[in-house]
Amino acid sequence: MCGSMPIVTTNAAGNEFTLATGAPIPAIGLGTWPLNDAQVTITVADAIGIGYRLIDTAAKYGNEAGVGQGIKNSDVAREQLFVTTKLDGGYQGGDRAVAGLDASLQRLGLEYVDLLLIHWPLPDRDLYIDTWRTFVRLQKSGKARAIGVSNFKPAHLDRLIEETGITPAVNQIELDPTLARTAARQYNSAHGILTQAWSPLGRGETLTNPVITQIAERVGKTAAQVILRWHVQLGISAVPKSASPARLAENLNVFDFTLTADDLAAIDGLDRGESAAQDSDYIGH
Repeated sequence: MCGSMPIVTTNAAGNEFTLATGAPIPAIGLGTWPLNDAQVTITVADAIGIGYRLIDTAAKYGNEAGVGQGIKNSDVAREQLFVTTKLDGGYQGGDRAVAGLDASLQRLGLEYVDLLLIHWPLPDRDLYIDTWRTFVRLQKSGKARAIGVSNFKPAHLDRLIEETGITPAVNQIELDPTLARTAARQYNSAHGILTQAWSPLGRGETLTNPVITQIAERVGKTAAQVILRWHVQLGISAVPKSASPARLAENLNVFDFTLTADDLAAIDGLDRGESAAQDSDYIGH
């Protein structure tokens, strides 16, 4: 769990990474925000049937009960799934995360989650160190197999590691080719933290960018598949959201082709860098 291990390794099929804890995690998972309980019940069952094994939710999303029902409606054993949830600001400090995780587990209908994340650092409140210590105890209890963070900057992670000695297994951040977060990824990699991308396909225009569409046409894939393949080849796990069975299948079908070094460089060139607008990511998305 402590940093200095290599960031990730992949299995032979290339569709899994290995956390610093030694646990495997699917490279591509299902994001579930902003689906409601009724929508997500159907989508989760569909996704698992298609082949998804990583399901990402959060207390803040208000759909954990639906995620749990979708898992229950599938015919895949619990131990074959990787379930992530997140606890937001209302569960920071004072061991509030203990009751928070218990409530999440009750809604999910599960005895444990595979990954528990602090949803945002909320540095102005200055409770994320205390919360992280509670997360460490929750991991030791077995209710969370691995623990990590979401939307943390390197400065937040530095303090977390220095004051507790425990390195997060995952840092889930907004990331796509136009917002590549290179410095954050380098930091995570150097500390054995898996970078996971939320909103990995960007906010619309990325899918129609000529650099992406030209590569997609050449390799016989969709723009979304090219973008997700870029993530995988860079060692980034991704949790795209879709409620369409066709798009769910499309997003998972990215392990039968490889982008060239020139392709990767061209996509890397789309990065616009970070701006002050992204500071909101660390307050809450």
